[in-house]
Amino acid sequence: MSEIQQKILLIDDEEDILEFLKYNLEKEDYHVFTATNGIDAIEIAKKEWPDLIVLDVMMPGMDGVETCTELREIPQLKDTVITFLTARSEDYSQIAGLEAGADDYITKPIKPRVFTSKIKSLLRRKNQTATTITEGLVIDLEKHLIIKDGNEIGLPKKEFELIVLLASKPGKVFGREEILNTIWGGDVVVGDRTIDVHIRKLREKLGDSYIKTIKGVGYKYEIS
Repeated sequence: MSEIQQKILLIDDEEDILEFLKYNLEKEDYHVFTATNGIDAIEIAKKEWPDLIVLDVMMPGMDGVETCTELREIPQLKDTVITFLTARSEDYSQIAGLEAGADDYITKPIKPRVFTSKIKSLLRRKNQTATTITEGLVIDLEKHLIIKDGNEIGLPKKEFELIVLLASKPGKVFGREEILNTIWGGDVVVGDRTIDVHIRKLREKLGDSYIKTIKGVGYKYEIS
């Protein structure tokens, strides 16, 4: 499978900390969003569906624990990893955060290498049972099935790998050669008709609105 740039949302009312964390994560090729309060963070999370959220506990207005509780009530974020930032003296906050639905916590002061290592570890844990949610479809990698409008749809291996590839980067046009190399491998000889047949079968099962043909080039996954 081609590498997917993972999304991380950072939430902290101290902008210098946000910039520091964002800089170190972007060096590792993550797509980073930031918010300085819980209300803005929830709106960004609803729009971007981040893979991981780093959330400061002590914020004015809506604090981190309350923000975490609100985030966990959003169905699309049920598999998003949430980790808190806490000061060493905030043991009570760590407990409250985990009870609110957080997966882990990171202690301040933050050392860049330790921080990025922790983030990588948390994302690896998530990816072992990843669920990809795009508009209208849920792609459950662990159960190897698609959920559309609440209905489970089982797919053969190659069809499943093909929709996972296309949905990994909505809007990107995947050329036929890239699809063949990624799904079937360079050593397997298959023709262009093989891709067309699999696309046709996917459209029969999922509907015509998700996969768009770019004539003479390939296919893309489209969110309406």
